[in-house]
Amino acid sequence: MHQSFFLSDVKTLSVFLMGTGLIGKTLLKQIAKHKDYLRQSRSLEIVVAGISNSRKMIFDDNGISLSRYSDLLEKGEKAELSAFTDEMIKMNLPQSIFVDCTSSEDVVKFYAKIMENSISIVTPNKIANSDSYKNYLHLRETARKRNVRFLYETNVGAGLPVINTLTDLLTSGDEVRRIEAVLSGTLSFIFNNFNEGSQFSAIVKQAQEKGYTEPDPRVDLSGKDVARKLLILARETGLKIEFKDIKIDQILPPACMKAKNVPAFFTELQKNNHIFEQRRANAAKKGKVLRFIAILEKGKASIALKEVDQSHPFYNLSGSDNIISFTTERYSDRPLVVKGPGAGAEVTAAGVFAEIISIGKYFES
Repeated sequence: MHQSFFLSDVKTLSVFLMGTGLIGKTLLKQIAKHKDYLRQSRSLEIVVAGISNSRKMIFDDNGISLSRYSDLLEKGEKAELSAFTDEMIKMNLPQSIFVDCTSSEDVVKFYAKIMENSISIVTPNKIANSDSYKNYLHLRETARKRNVRFLYETNVGAGLPVINTLTDLLTSGDEVRRIEAVLSGTLSFIFNNFNEGSQFSAIVKQAQEKGYTEPDPRVDLSGKDVARKLLILARETGLKIEFKDIKIDQILPPACMKAKNVPAFFTELQKNNHIFEQRRANAAKKGKVLRFIAILEKGKASIALKEVDQSHPFYNLSGSDNIISFTTERYSDRPLVVKGPGAGAEVTAAGVFAEIISIGKYFES
């Protein structure tokens, strides 16, 4: 009623955030910083009505103070996924959006129920879209039937417009012939900085300290994270593909993969620095560099550490850049390339924030 009488020209989006790790915290900071601007220039009011981490959860239909949310959470009630979902549904706030900033499989299990209750979802969590193809289709069908948005641009390229670019190509009638990509900002950073005189294990440790890697860097180095992203891209092109269909050339020695914990992994990685140095040196002798590349072509998906020379568009990558090259019917002679930062909480949170804002535009009518 308040919105109807006093805020008729302002569209309200009610955000319910799950996960207050690096991305979640950064997102809340960005919302707080731009809240006034959005209201004044875009007539868009973003109200964070619920927040939960793994321990506590809080709700306020008038909006949680973003300068005090951390203290408020400490005094909140015990976190429980089904209780959080039920309360969000019960509150029935205008244009509710569930934002999943976790990497939890348990949270994903509630996606269908959430959308069934006319709540949109925005998430950088890749698990839902890299689950079984059956579940992948079910979530899309649920979103379509309930006229809600299920947005996940940040699943693949952090803040880069990868999925939107691919969707626009396909929607406009183009045909994708080949996708070649460096899809991990973590692995991009590692191999871009793995130069003569450096130790591979030290570069991996540096990537971990910068917050680029998963808590266990083996998730990145095993290629599993890249495989999930490639799987999502493959499915977006229309391929009925499962995770097991992706061929991954492993770069880690068995001893590293079998290490009982992360510290033990780094110990094993140090012992095997010579293996990576040999691969780097062999490539350098030929004027090439190492890049961890994902390829989708003719219905086949593969991931491998490859040597590329100066003629290749991936040769001059720097920092944690991601790069995705689309060879299509229209872009056959010169592929369409999307390139930019592929890791970090700031760019990922910014991508999530942009999708939250886009939902306001979607429901303007």
